[in-house]
Amino acid sequence: MKAMIEWLKKPWPYWLGGILLGTFNVILLATSGMAWHVTSGFLTWGVGILDIIGVKAYKWEFFKLFNYTYGDIILNHDLFINKYTILNIGVIIGSLIATLLSSQFKLKRLKGKKQIIMAFSGGIIMGYGARLTSGCNIGSFFSGIPSFSLHAWVYWIFVVLGAVAGTKILSKYLI
Repeated sequence: MKAMIEWLKKPWPYWLGGILLGTFNVILLATSGMAWHVTSGFLTWGVGILDIIGVKAYKWEFFKLFNYTYGDIILNHDLFINKYTILNIGVIIGSLIATLLSSQFKLKRLKGKKQIIMAFSGGIIMGYGARLTSGCNIGSFFSGIPSFSLHAWVYWIFVVLGAVAGTKILSKYLI
């Protein structure tokens, strides 16, 4: 067991990570009939929270357009307990286990208000972008490319451009 933990602490080759992610994506698709999505779970959580405070977000036009994806969840009011939530909780628990096994877990203090504002702004922009592209890099890219979806290739081009721009902004203002 100790040898395995030591092996897990070392960085894995990219090709091995790619093979494992691809294999797990195929297993997920074969067993559940759905491609891997992350932000859909966060979307349903957000709708559930808004519903609790009285905002009926599930009646918005967006959900009418995506009725095939979210219709059953909204109809049954399963906004917190659904296939997307279970998948996200599994990813969070798996990530925590991997972090603990590799002894990499630590809490870090935020450096200041500027970092908080930049992180919050980036999260809002990423969340908005995830809805524009029907998902995050997992749903739009990782699950889209194997299904030969045109939107995944367009997404990839803009992710590369955004990564270049983001790197320049980070290195100029934060690093």
